[in-house]
Amino acid sequence: MTDAQETAADSSLRTTGGAPPDDVEPAPIPLLEPRDGIPPVIADDASLTEVIAAFAAGSGPVAVDAERASGYRYGQRAYLVQLRREGSGTALIDPVACPDLSGLGEAISGVEWVLHAATQDLPCLREIGMVPTRLFDTELAGRLAGFPRVGLGAMVESVLGFVLEKGHSAVDWSTRPLPEPWLRYAALDVELLVDLRDALEKELDRQGKLEWARQEFDAIAQAEPAPPRKDPWRRTSGMHKVRRRRQMAVVRELWETRDRVAQRRDVSPGKVLGDAAIVEAALALPANVHALAALNGFGHRMGRRQLEQWQAAVDRAKTLPDSQLPQPGQPVTGPPPPRAWADKDPAAAARLSAARAAVSALAEQLTMPQENLITPDTVRRVCWEPPSPDPESVAAALAGYGARPWQVEQVTPVLVAALSATS
Repeated sequence: MTDAQETAADSSLRTTGGAPPDDVEPAPIPLLEPRDGIPPVIADDASLTEVIAAFAAGSGPVAVDAERASGYRYGQRAYLVQLRREGSGTALIDPVACPDLSGLGEAISGVEWVLHAATQDLPCLREIGMVPTRLFDTELAGRLAGFPRVGLGAMVESVLGFVLEKGHSAVDWSTRPLPEPWLRYAALDVELLVDLRDALEKELDRQGKLEWARQEFDAIAQAEPAPPRKDPWRRTSGMHKVRRRRQMAVVRELWETRDRVAQRRDVSPGKVLGDAAIVEAALALPANVHALAALNGFGHRMGRRQLEQWQAAVDRAKTLPDSQLPQPGQPVTGPPPPRAWADKDPAAAARLSAARAAVSALAEQLTMPQENLITPDTVRRVCWEPPSPDPESVAAALAGYGARPWQVEQVTPVLVAALSATS
């Protein structure tokens, strides 16, 4: 048991009145309640100005969270922003009514933001003007510290000894007004984030990993926004069944038509037309609306106008000249898929096998997931076009692929050994 977990256990015993006798069932871990009650949702400029002043005057790190409506609305915009800071209390802000939160972002820009799974929330926060300069990611901290379960609820329970209310993470946060149970859930998401941060910082320090974590947090804060994905229609679920270029063109036309409709209606694309239906139509190449309606995903409660819209997309793909049909697969900018290495380059396959085994053993020794020690893509690139098997060359290659200094320091020796053994 780690120091942080021992602290959690002690805290739990204190909360429930000490260790029970052997013949008495231990008291349940307490369900967390908001210390200050549920604050009103900020939905006007005057109230927002007060919140900005309150958080500028607070002290210590700021807990930040955002709720989206994935699966209900188009895109990944924020529909609720939650913050908590010592001396400022908790704030729940409606970014639909207050779409520009750059003033709030500026008021706390020099302060450390505490988020759980920061990369999930930063894109939608950036859209409304909130960009941190420093952050602490409690989920990533849990991974680096070797916790087996790193969801917020699991972390709060194992580290701090409290149970978070469950059940509202996947609701439609675009609903207005937001029900009180949802708001309680949202407030609790930031209630103990700073406490969790403090406990994890101590645990990382105890394990000698605090500087590693800081490098990871800095990398997240400094990362540029991800560029738009090329050919997003290729990620349609079930796409592996589609082999012919004409069928791929049908997927592309249906996907792009669906995306336009979903954006116009502001609903999740999956609610307009399912991926399975797109693939079904691509494989069948229906000749007319009647044939389309007979396919799974199209006939049930779908109106004539909708069917005609989808059939028109199919027909456009069927009449495209060969020169405009999509090519099979995407252009590869790195090594080929590992499954092809044995045929293409057996020596590279041997290097990769040795490197993976070495990285896996090191990750186990350091009690962290392999992908947090070094990304699998980086290992593949080093093994496909290997540098000289010496520390300087391998370290330079890792750094060139974006590895942080702590990762270079830890991984270089095992990769040098793996490359030397297979050279």
